[in-house]
Amino acid sequence: MTACPGPGSLAATEFLDHGAPGVRHFAAQALEGVPDTDRDRAVALYYAVRDGIRYEVYGADLSRAGLRASSVVEARSGMCLHKSVLYAAALRSVGVPARLVLTDVRNHLASDRLRELAGGDVFTYHCLTSAHLDGRWLRATPVFNRTLCRLYRLDPLEFDGTADSVHHPHDRSGRRHMEFLREHGEFDDLPHARVVAGLRAAHPRLFDGPTTPTTDTLTAGSLVAEATDPPGAPR
Repeated sequence: MTACPGPGSLAATEFLDHGAPGVRHFAAQALEGVPDTDRDRAVALYYAVRDGIRYEVYGADLSRAGLRASSVVEARSGMCLHKSVLYAAALRSVGVPARLVLTDVRNHLASDRLRELAGGDVFTYHCLTSAHLDGRWLRATPVFNRTLCRLYRLDPLEFDGTADSVHHPHDRSGRRHMEFLREHGEFDDLPHARVVAGLRAAHPRLFDGPTTPTTDTLTAGSLVAEATDPPGAPR
């Protein structure tokens, strides 16, 4: 993708609140000693989000407040939406244009419980980040941290700032892990109402308290605990 970035891809927004002290401090810590180039900063921030913010679907706060980058820094945990929002905000905080990409994916290696709650292996509104580097847009997914990848027998996604880093096609045994099925588009800010409504419609059992339609918290659990015996693992 070669389109020039617009002003929206650098703006501070409701969710990409990169002017917040917590976001700026997070970025500054990640960039200590890093060469002052957009590519080097984008790579360093990628790994700071990937491995410094724990990936967890269960208990995720999908409220407007919970999905702000500043809240993600404070919580130090979140799912793809939270982590991609923080990465995009951190990029913008150092002058790198960034946007959010929303997709639907098929995840072949979801745990039995997560698949049951989601209603299958298709997950809607998977989020990643698009960054404008060296005159072109690159996609990166700072979502699945190294520890979780090890537990699920996956190689973590790497990003060097020169090519897309978007999904794990297979696990270490050659089994399929993730397929991209549909793209909803790229966004300068998170379309919160659309995303939460879409998730609630596609995965109602994932929400905590299904009899309370206004809740924005996902049901409790632990991906780490469920990774101790992932589907298809050798017995």
